[in-house]
Amino acid sequence: MNRPFRLAALSLALLTALPCTVAHAQSGDDIVVEARDALRKRDRMKLAAARSLVTAERHPLASWVEYWELNNRLGQASTEEVEAFYARWSGTYVEDRLRNDWLLELGRRRDWSAFSRDYPRFRMNDDREVSCYALLTEHLAGKDVREAAREAWLAQRDADDGCNLLAGTLARAGVFGADEVWAKLRLSAEGNRPKAAQAAAALLGNPAVGAALGEVFGQPPRYLARKASASDRAGAELVALAIARAAAADPESAATLMQDWQGRLPPQLAGWAWGQVALQGALKLLPQAAEWYLRASALSTAPGPKVAWSEDMLAWQVRAALRGSPQRWALVRDAVDAMPAARQREPVWVYWKARAVLAEAVPGAEGDTVRQQAQQALAGIANGLSFYGKLAAEELGRKTALPPAPQALTTAERDAANSHPGLTRALQLINLGLRNEGVREWNYSLRGMDDRALLAAAQRACEREVWDRCINTSEKTRDEVDMNQRFPMPHRQAVLREARAIGLDPAYVYGLIRQESRFITDARSHVGASGLMQVMPATARWTAKKLGIPYSSDLITDRDTNLKIGTGYLKLVLDSFEGREALAAAAYNAGPGRPRRWREGNTLEAAAWAENIPFNETRDYVQKVLSNAADYAALITGQPVTLKARLGTTIGPAARTTPDAELP
Repeated sequence: MNRPFRLAALSLALLTALPCTVAHAQSGDDIVVEARDALRKRDRMKLAAARSLVTAERHPLASWVEYWELNNRLGQASTEEVEAFYARWSGTYVEDRLRNDWLLELGRRRDWSAFSRDYPRFRMNDDREVSCYALLTEHLAGKDVREAAREAWLAQRDADDGCNLLAGTLARAGVFGADEVWAKLRLSAEGNRPKAAQAAAALLGNPAVGAALGEVFGQPPRYLARKASASDRAGAELVALAIARAAAADPESAATLMQDWQGRLPPQLAGWAWGQVALQGALKLLPQAAEWYLRASALSTAPGPKVAWSEDMLAWQVRAALRGSPQRWALVRDAVDAMPAARQREPVWVYWKARAVLAEAVPGAEGDTVRQQAQQALAGIANGLSFYGKLAAEELGRKTALPPAPQALTTAERDAANSHPGLTRALQLINLGLRNEGVREWNYSLRGMDDRALLAAAQRACEREVWDRCINTSEKTRDEVDMNQRFPMPHRQAVLREARAIGLDPAYVYGLIRQESRFITDARSHVGASGLMQVMPATARWTAKKLGIPYSSDLITDRDTNLKIGTGYLKLVLDSFEGREALAAAAYNAGPGRPRRWREGNTLEAAAWAENIPFNETRDYVQKVLSNAADYAALITGQPVTLKARLGTTIGPAARTTPDAELP
């Protein structure tokens, strides 16, 4: 029976529940798109109608429409309905996605029996709130979950029911005590999370603490001047929290406050408070930050209960030291050694600790052993595929050559990727404009794939010109590296034309586009940046006027217009920063005014300057753009190009005292 007759068989009630565009749609794809819109509007009738239509059609994306429909009414769903959904869509992404949602619902219902039956089947297992509920069920079953629960609760950034319920239950059972609660309060103060702090304070059984937190977070200097007292533990801890919040606004004033309070606080708590002053000073690139870290470190080794430092405090100790402390290498080494083992293995900290060890090694044969150890550490990350991998290789005197191309994919490998149902659904979703859903389906489908399967999946995305999935999938391989997949060059003639016309290095342009948009021509960020080069509307208008380019707002995602404006603006930025690619990349991401401020103060080794960029997003962006550019240069020219050549040797204050203030 053809589709018109099947549609005619559906009830009039279902059809009238849908807008005309769906009821008379010529394609089941239209119904899927309308269903997603109905979910956004929480429209039950339209979702139910759409589900019936796509089920009758046996549409390839029927599982998604059914998921949206059931998820929209999950609060009233029964276990039987959910289990039936699992059975119909067994092994798919939406089965596990619904399980995630259903486990959260069971947790809110406090149905621990049903939760315990379903949880072992949760394959993604990447939801912290679900993990907290799961730990709670284990506690209720008599298991010792203290360490895992403490880690999960402290890592929780925003208050949620699962982790709060877990912490409250363990506090009432005596598993969590005051130490855990104050640790949570300190992390909440550092991250400026007053709601999480209030939730934690309730577990102390001391109403005065909760009452004080409003002023501690809102007006810390006033609290310290009028109400603070360090005569007992609660008072001392509140003083330290207030110092932390004061430091976030004005580290130098907070340092003055600490001069008065240090002797009244337990030494380790005073060390933590000084560490907060140092952290905020380092984030503001103040020259005193390293000295404040030295004070904090000295106090943190005093006898008494240990007061743990956060990973951010330790990371910024490294960065503050790199800005020129006389004891910088000792501060770097000590901070990395204090990090959790997993963080110590990250290339950034391997690199800087190895540099510290090399700098501190005594000359001659006596220092050979530690030098060899540091060089081995550098060799362990010197793969040339990342910013710090490249720097490590160059530190060892190696040229960062491109890895050898993998063997060509076999017909069987390509057929397996092309027939993979999850990858197919993902591409269909992306083609319909449902990119978020498509990306989730795609990523789920990659689970368990070996290098060859990943290369085949990436190739399928490349051939469909879904460049973000092409790149991200290829980046997951460990031993077989296809540089043409990881660093594709779409729109090659257009990019080369625009770059060379204004004297820009095409490799630099490609490195930036890869990081900005992954070559998605209609990409739009949450702040409104658009197109291949993610140009902001105001910047596009200014640049078009400056360069005399015809422009209207509807052209911002036009490929050629976006490239012309994006490369034109990048050239203006690069010229404004004396041709320094690191500074220009920072300006492209964060605006020119910020890197102008960030370069003030001491003249730094360029890699140390890049590591000290105070915005996490911009720091990662600059490092990746320059690493990308080095790889693209090698692909374009066939010759290895050093990352240090792009970074330059040092970055410091501008020689020119009047920067281009007009540049937006």
